Formats: sequence, C-alpha cells, structure tokens
Amino acid sequence: MITRYTYGNTVWIDLNRPEQDEVQAIVDEFEINKAVTKELVSPSLKSRAELYKGYIYLILHFPAFKHSHGQNTKQEIDFIIGKDFLITARYDTIDAMDKFAKEVEVKSILDRGFNEERTGAMFFGILEEIYQSLLNELDYIDTWTTKIEDKIFSGNEREMVMALSDVSRNLLNFKKSTDFHKEVLTTLDTLGKKIFDEHFSYHVHKTIGEYLKVENSLKNAMDFVSELRETNNSLLSTKENEIMKTLTIMAFTTFPLTLMAAMFSMDTKFTPIVGHPNDFWIILGIMFGAAVLFFIFFKYKKWF
Repeated sequence: MITRYTYGNTVWIDLNRPEQDEVQAIVDEFEINKAVTKELVSPSLKSRAELYKGYIYLILHFPAFKHSHGQNTKQEIDFIIGKDFLITARYDTIDAMDKFAKEVEVKSILDRGFNEERTGAMFFGILEEIYQSLLNELDYIDTWTTKIEDKIFSGNEREMVMALSDVSRNLLNFKKSTDFHKEVLTTLDTLGKKIFDEHFSYHVHKTIGEYLKVENSLKNAMDFVSELRETNNSLLSTKENEIMKTLTIMAFTTFPLTLMAAMFSMDTKFTPIVGHPNDFWIILGIMFGAAVLFFIFFKYKKWF
C-alpha cells in the first residue's frame, strides 16, 4: 500500500507491505537505483546507511513488541532520504509511524522548530517518535519486571522462572534489533554532510542522543533482570535445600524405627518383649523414645 503525504514542495511516500509493482512505480518516479529497488521489496538482514546520487539509503531494525505484534521479534524500516522527498518502506504495522503520519496530516510536527529541509523534519520526526515508543516499551517491561519481583518475594519463585526467561528473551531481542543504530546513525552523519546542510548533522547528533537514552534504559533493564534472576535462583536453592534437609531428617529418623519394627516382626523362636502382655505398647514406647532422641540430637546440631 502506498500513502503519500505532502508539505510545501516536499513529499513523503510511505510503502506499507509494498508489492513489486508499487515499488517499481515509486523508484521510476524518483529515479532510484536498481540495487535499492531490490532491497525495498523484502526485509534486509542488516542495518546500514549508503550514499547514492542525490539521496541516502538507510536501513534500521527495531524490536517488535510481543504484546501487540505476535511472534515477530523485529521490524524493519527502509528510508530513502532526498532533498525534497522521503520514501519509507516497512513490512509490518509500526504504531509510532502511524502516529507520526497523523501528526503530519495536521502539519503539527512541522511546527516543532525544524529549520532545515522539510524532508529532514519528517525523517527525524519519525525516528524521534520511534525512539520514544521504545522508551515507552522499556517502561512497560520495567512494570512487568516489578510485578515479577513482587511475586518472587511472595514465595512464587518457581513460577517466576519462566516469567524471567520470557522477559529476558524480550530484552535480548530488543538489544539485537537496536545494537547497530549508533554506528549506522554515525555513518548517516558523515553521508549527510555531502548532501544536506549543517542542520542535518545537528539533528543526527540529537537523534543519537535519543538512541543513547534507549540504550541506557535497556542496559539498566537487563542488569535489573539479571540481578532478579540471581535472587530468584538463590531463593529457589535455599528453599530446595530446606526441603532436602527436611526429607533427610525424616529418612534418618524413620529408617532406624523401620529397622526396629522389622526386627520385632521376625519369625524366630525367641524374640525379646514379644509375647509380653504389653509387648505392643512397650515396643511403641521404645520407638517413640528413639524418635525423640533423634529430634533432640538434630536440634542440638542445629539441623533444623
């Protein structure tokens, strides 16, 4: 699907899940290189920035939010940035871009103090909106991990093992998707100086600052989850040790009593106490006394 937005003499073409014929129509209109045309049809493996005659081709990957986009782990946006046009290609719904598009329609985004080309205003506005959405997602994950923390210290350590694994996987996918943004944006700064004025470079550095906020928040979230996992593992280990200690004490207590009961039940010619009018109660008393002595011994050793 092709959506076209215009402001003055600048146009933004948004290709959402583009078909081959749609891509071909746009590249013909703006005289885009054939190598770029092939890239626009399907997702690419790596984020990168390349300079072509009159425009910059940029690929960035972003994490897909599992609670709103199913099983996808990342999303891709391809940018073609010219002096009077911006082309974006994406292969999934990206909420931040849809939100920005609505702002462009009412032209509010273009009144935020951008003084360079309108193409730059739209391009950096899209990135700003996306990075803000990533910070919001990290806030969501922070709330998620706080709930996990509360459950861990409420005695639900075992149930939280899978929850911690799930949040860790989300954060790792997040990191994998955004790892190369700084390098790509730095390359964009170098390439932009060959086409645009100094305002472009200024906003690239500003965008790198927005990315660094995301990177720092992500690092803090990963560190917190790592510490939380260690705490959960320690609590689980302590609880399992207590269970094993209890089972060991029970086994050590019941084994001699079982052995004693087996000895008195042997079919022999002579068995002490057996045959006495109160033999059952005598044997039961001996076993009870032995159990008490065992527990006194365990208590003395501070085993429980």
